[in-house]
Amino acid sequence: MSAGLGPAGLARIRARHPEAVAEAAARRVRRPLLRGDGGRLMVIAADHPARGALGVGADGLAMADRGDLLDRLCLALSRPGVDGVLAGADVLEDLLLLGALDDKVVIGSMNRGGLAGAAFEMDDRFTGHRAQDLERLGFDAGKLLLRIDYRDPGSLDTLHTAARAIDAMAERRLPVFVEPFICHRHEGGIRTDLSAGAVTRSIAIASGLAGTSAYTWLKVPVTENPDDMAEVMAASTLPAVLLGGDLGDDQDTAFEKWRGALRLPTVQGLVAGRSLLYPADGDVAAAVDTAVGLL
Repeated sequence: MSAGLGPAGLARIRARHPEAVAEAAARRVRRPLLRGDGGRLMVIAADHPARGALGVGADGLAMADRGDLLDRLCLALSRPGVDGVLAGADVLEDLLLLGALDDKVVIGSMNRGGLAGAAFEMDDRFTGHRAQDLERLGFDAGKLLLRIDYRDPGSLDTLHTAARAIDAMAERRLPVFVEPFICHRHEGGIRTDLSAGAVTRSIAIASGLAGTSAYTWLKVPVTENPDDMAEVMAASTLPAVLLGGDLGDDQDTAFEKWRGALRLPTVQGLVAGRSLLYPADGDVAAAVDTAVGLL
């Protein structure tokens, strides 16, 4: 962390000078979402804690230590080729106070109400950033999770609120990254369908939401069979970033899956989180540098 400002220092500033967040946001040096005609986007994701998803691998509380998480984020953001960060309000404001967001793309996570493992997990209400918050803080974009269960009538509410959020972002000319999934309940949990057909349908649905798609980006996973990605991504002309999911034990194979999908014409970059911040070997810098190299 910069200038020796640890969790205690951040808490002290928050308690005594809450206006410091807005002041830091006003001072932040901004940049375009993409740089140049050939620019690609490399974003580190850390919006998991706001949904209660703190686990990495076998460690169910790996992301629970905020000081450790901020250290990892600051290291990742300092690596060449990293363009920005995606997180909830509290994490982004910690990074603002640390001065870690200058010349970075800042993406606020908008709907975090579907808490991991909760009975209401599919009810992805907008409990995070609103469009007006992102505008007020001078952030660069928003992100929303769009999980659809064809057997759950509540998914219609999710679709409706997501569409209105996209409208609100477009009114402010702010990009919004929509992360769509077709899901279903299985043995008390939520299972995501990563078949080519399901991902194609989710992309088609997300692309058609709201009164305009002018400011909509897609955030899409690699399908079960990576060879299907070219056909899947042909479902929309919207710009997309690749969702870098869990690398698992075989990191080299996972990186190769990302590499292939990143060559597709509508794919503009990569958003990856826990797999880079908490790599199996503990080397954050190396994991991030490898991901940047894929672009």
